[in-house]
Amino acid sequence: MTEEPSAALSTAMAYYQAWTGKDLDVAMSYVAEDVVCENPTGRIEGLEAFRQFMTPFAQMLTGSDLIGAYGDADTAVLVYNPHTTLVADAPSAERFTVRDGKIAHDLLIFDRTPFDEARRRSS
Repeated sequence: MTEEPSAALSTAMAYYQAWTGKDLDVAMSYVAEDVVCENPTGRIEGLEAFRQFMTPFAQMLTGSDLIGAYGDADTAVLVYNPHTTLVADAPSAERFTVRDGKIAHDLLIFDRTPFDEARRRSS
């Protein structure tokens, strides 16, 4: 018997599938207006700032492999390996807090070093 994914995991997966499919309008429909995203580049607050943060990355995305997905009623964790035009592999993890069916908090973890090095080489 297969269990249905939790509410938070369903939301996180729908968001992931949308942005990795380069449909940011659909992806942002899963994000709260007052979202907070903590990531290696700093803290981002609000839906529009979050969209501006995600847009350049989604545009350079060439694919992504989902490694793991876990969740309960309010929290989900996705581990994945995105591939971009800048860096072939960029293992990442996100911990989402979901409230009322929307992502309210996103803790995004990734190593910036390969991106910084690639940008330096192309300068």
